[in-house]
Amino acid sequence: MRLEQLGYLAAVTQYGSLRRAAEHLHVSQSALSEGISSLERELGVPLLERHRSGARVSREGIDLLPLMTEILSGVAQLKNAARDHARTIRTIRVGTVNAGTSALLVPAVREFGAGHPNTTVDVATMLQDQIHDGLLQGRLDVGLVNVFPDDAIPSGLTRSLLLRGTPVVCCRVDDPLSAQATVRVEDLRRRPFVAMRPGYLMHRLVQDLFADAPPPETFSTDGAEMGKVLVANGTGPTILPDYSVYGDPLERAGVITTRPLVEDVPPVTMLLLRRRFDRLPPVVRDFEQTIIRLAGEHAQHG
Repeated sequence: MRLEQLGYLAAVTQYGSLRRAAEHLHVSQSALSEGISSLERELGVPLLERHRSGARVSREGIDLLPLMTEILSGVAQLKNAARDHARTIRTIRVGTVNAGTSALLVPAVREFGAGHPNTTVDVATMLQDQIHDGLLQGRLDVGLVNVFPDDAIPSGLTRSLLLRGTPVVCCRVDDPLSAQATVRVEDLRRRPFVAMRPGYLMHRLVQDLFADAPPPETFSTDGAEMGKVLVANGTGPTILPDYSVYGDPLERAGVITTRPLVEDVPPVTMLLLRRRFDRLPPVVRDFEQTIIRLAGEHAQHG
């Protein structure tokens, strides 16, 4: 029995098919199928129900999956513990959507680093699905994501609330929109607009708001930080969570501002995620406590 065989079955369960599991694991579908078949022969039970239309996890596979997950989690913890013991400098790997980077994550990294000189924080900006995968597969220690109320979080992850907010219009302080108390979607349709690329939360919202009548010219960008830079340069307004603008250097400098939308929009929250089964190293716990405390302070002053 090989550990990757257990991971193969867990991936099929998570992604729903051999094809999607193989894509996420970066192995061929035939290799994944043969690996699970070999595990079936060794255990003496069918783990997949194979049909012409595809394959799904069998009842026996579902029953055995929690034990397999615990084994994989234990191995991951063992590797992490061995790695921590072997290194005097610990690296905390953080995956983040960058809506809260300047106002929350940067101050957290700065304060944490001052108190932990032998620990580095490696921050990578990712899409939300990539953060989920990185946490579940042990490539990340901590993840920061934005969600709407009905968005699902993988069951293998724990969550801590960081910020609550509302999507707002972000524009330059000298933009005519800033003279309005509120902004209508129709106001945004009449001019160039800065939009997030597919895969970002605000892209989903903007698609719903504009429906079949988008602005005449749209500039797409990756994430809130570049979006705010484009707004500051006069490219056009955008829509962002309010907490991603409050406290931003461009907002503090009086270059950009926000206005609420007339239309109803869902609330948005920023969550801190990590794996449910991880034995939490003290430095990761310290980092979490730092960013949760700063998030509370940010919310009070936002």
